[in-house]
Amino acid sequence: MNNTSRNSGFTLLEVLIAVVLLGILSSALYASYFGVIKARDRASSGMESRRELGATLDLIRREVSSTQYRSRATDKRLRFVVEDRDNFGVSSSTLELTTLAPPAGQTRSESGIVVVTYKMAEKDKKRILTRQERDLFSEDTTIYAYPQMEQISAFLVECYDGSKWVKSWDTAINMRMPNSVRVTVQVEEEGKPVQFTMLSMPRVNGL
Repeated sequence: MNNTSRNSGFTLLEVLIAVVLLGILSSALYASYFGVIKARDRASSGMESRRELGATLDLIRREVSSTQYRSRATDKRLRFVVEDRDNFGVSSSTLELTTLAPPAGQTRSESGIVVVTYKMAEKDKKRILTRQERDLFSEDTTIYAYPQMEQISAFLVECYDGSKWVKSWDTAINMRMPNSVRVTVQVEEEGKPVQFTMLSMPRVNGL
């Protein structure tokens, strides 16, 4: 009877060892689970950032390609201007151009020609790229700049004049469009700067 009683249960030491092992196993499983969740969230965030980046560069490429400018035009609102806003070693170009755009809606009359401005700004201590758009013939003086791309560290616009790349351009001074326009966007990925570049060639030549 005594031997049977002793072999029918677990000792306190065995129970404590089992509890400790269960705790270690549970901790490992939870750590692995949350590691997978964090990796998935980082991958999802990275994919979203890449989509935003690709959409932004493609939009700028199409707008630069469709720039409206003629050196002999009487309407001086048709222009292409790039200003170098280098800020403490960080490229923060400003791009302003007159380009074609489809009508945004049927509630008001629009010409399909818009003045678009891209420039860097700060929001919540982070750099963002803003986009401002207004109809060329609109009389509305209230124009808002909307965030076009967040989590951006640098925005550089360069123009090729036929012999070299320059960081500034003004059709009122140069009297023509640049041969090519190169846009470089720098973002931070896992704490490291990564650059993406887009090249666009304006269809007009300023004649």
